[in-house]
Amino acid sequence: MSNSLLDSKRIVLGVSGSIACYKSADLASKLTQAGALVDVILTEAAQQFVTPLTFQAVTGRTVYSDLWNRDGHVQHVKLGESADLLLVSPATAHTLAKLAQGFADNFLTVTALAARCPVVVAPAMDGGMFAHPAVQENVALLRARGVVVIEPKEGRMASGLVGKGRLPETAEMIGHIRRVLGRNGVLAGKHVLISAGPTQEPIDPVRFISNHSSGKQGVALAQAAVDMGAEVTLITGRIHEPIPFGVNHVQIQTAVELHDAVMAVIQEQDILIMAAAVGDFRPKNPATQKIKKEMDGVPTIELTRNPDITVAVRAWKAVNHAELFMVGFAAETQNWLENGQSKLARKGLDLIAVNDVGGTQTGFRSATNAITLLGKDDLMIEIPLQSKEAVAEAIMKQVAKMLTV
Repeated sequence: MSNSLLDSKRIVLGVSGSIACYKSADLASKLTQAGALVDVILTEAAQQFVTPLTFQAVTGRTVYSDLWNRDGHVQHVKLGESADLLLVSPATAHTLAKLAQGFADNFLTVTALAARCPVVVAPAMDGGMFAHPAVQENVALLRARGVVVIEPKEGRMASGLVGKGRLPETAEMIGHIRRVLGRNGVLAGKHVLISAGPTQEPIDPVRFISNHSSGKQGVALAQAAVDMGAEVTLITGRIHEPIPFGVNHVQIQTAVELHDAVMAVIQEQDILIMAAAVGDFRPKNPATQKIKKEMDGVPTIELTRNPDITVAVRAWKAVNHAELFMVGFAAETQNWLENGQSKLARKGLDLIAVNDVGGTQTGFRSATNAITLLGKDDLMIEIPLQSKEAVAEAIMKQVAKMLTV
């Protein structure tokens, strides 16, 4: 599936000699599936673990392995200057030393010297090698030059030892790549607070009142904001969606907890997007022990109203004269336009995303959505049915556009 941030991006993937090479083959495959143009450079040592044909098969592109036997004798310059990102993964201790000291003795190192794009290295090595002072000095030197270093993970090594040196899994690697590619985006320097997923209001220790929200749309909004360069805080209820890399994640359960979490950080934000499906009511006196069905009759549950978080933020905004851009969501099953316009005005929002949650393709838990954006001065923008990731990107682009007007 194509991803707009990665689509047509030229990524040079340098692979050095580590058993973790197999993870780089998967990474190359996933980046290609996302629309990136991946040019792979294999060091001589890397070819002892994996062949050029493997990478050519998953990228559909030429794989570079020999500096001297190519038709173009300055091919490394062409690759280095045309790339949007150079990633060395895995980066062995030997390759890190070469990069830090400016060696130019193979296709990868000369391309690194020619690169005019962001450079990212992902160290991978066995035993206590990563902690060795020589390796740490090289890593520090690379960082000082602006190279992004992806820290290795703790775990079991090929030798059987346990320590820090494992290459992160593909999903995390792609998260790092997206973070670097998007860091100078249209929302760079902005702080975005997003809420997502359902709230759960306890009836007793084992039961609760909730809704069908999966958090998919809110998580997609967080990823879109990261892709545009923002610093993102994502507050969620209990969801099963993977949290985007680079996001500050806060988990809550109840509407009151969500209110408190939002108000605790609102002063630091430039944009608030309330995509969570917040329960309007909660049991007034939840039982401290499980309610047993053997009890006489059916228990009566008295409800009380939850705090309206958007209204609370609007009041805070007025008192503090804050320039906070506020986006709300309206999940409707009828009269969606009228209800959305009413909510926009009533809550003092800058923008509201209205969607029909009664359909099979646009409701809770679906992979797709269709949104109508409503704003001041009769603004109305239709976002047609598409993936929630694409919908999120369209919403964030509109937010960015309105912020710069």
